Amino acid sequence: MPTDSITIKPNNHRVYQCPNDKKIQLLNKLIIDNDKANILVVCSQNPQTILDALENKNIKVMEDRELIKDKELKCDMLISYDLPIKNIVYMARLGKTTDKAVMLLDESEQKELYQIEMLLGRAIKQEVVEGFEYEKPAPRPEATGRKPMTQEQIKEVAKKRYEEKTGEPKERSYDKPKRDYGDEDKKSYDKTGAKKEFKKDFSKSDSAGKWDKKKKEPNKYLGKDENGKAKFSGKSGDRNHGHDGTPKDKSNAPSKVGRTINIKARKPKEEE
Repeated sequence: MPTDSITIKPNNHRVYQCPNDKKIQLLNKLIIDNDKANILVVCSQNPQTILDALENKNIKVMEDRELIKDKELKCDMLISYDLPIKNIVYMARLGKTTDKAVMLLDESEQKELYQIEMLLGRAIKQEVVEGFEYEKPAPRPEATGRKPMTQEQIKEVAKKRYEEKTGEPKERSYDKPKRDYGDEDKKSYDKTGAKKEFKKDFSKSDSAGKWDKKKKEPNKYLGKDENGKAKFSGKSGDRNHGHDGTPKDKSNAPSKVGRTINIKARKPKEEE
């Protein structure tokens, strides 16, 4: 049913929080408080059970299927004993009342109420009638006033539990005898107890002197090969020696020089 057919004002629409086992009592109270109104009680199932528990037998109790079939049915105050099986059916309930609408809601039905409010487009105001509120959860037991244990007490408790479980005493780290360091270990520490820095003597290692600069031997002329090219003991031969094996003199001028070109200066032209 569209929301346009709902004529009651939002202030006359209420949800009363009530456990399931107290709904009949609250229903009888609401009927007494509104005895002059034309009241209609609607439920999803078992309407006869609700009618038998009412004090006023003149109140009309109806199931959702009967309510939808009766097109002309109207009332002043509608009391929803529970939520309908389908959320859209609740809109049909609201369309039958002209003044007030009340819903008795158990705590377990709160989640389903949200879907009805989404269809309605607004939240429904909830109230609590004294004596019919939800049961409060049992308070947590207060913490005892014991003082927190110290570190030593915790160790003693742990030791006792270990001995009870295994049947043998537990050896604690602080009960073990101190280590007797030998002479070799003592050499690593100075008089103050600080650890000495260890420096390796690389002069005694196998790679000592591997990267030292070696003295180069002089390059010697070894003669000529089968092609008549000079051979030397070092890598550089042609650069520092001639083909005949004689060392080159840096001060010597090259044997072949470039061709000289004589350039004569031209005489300037005389002005006419």
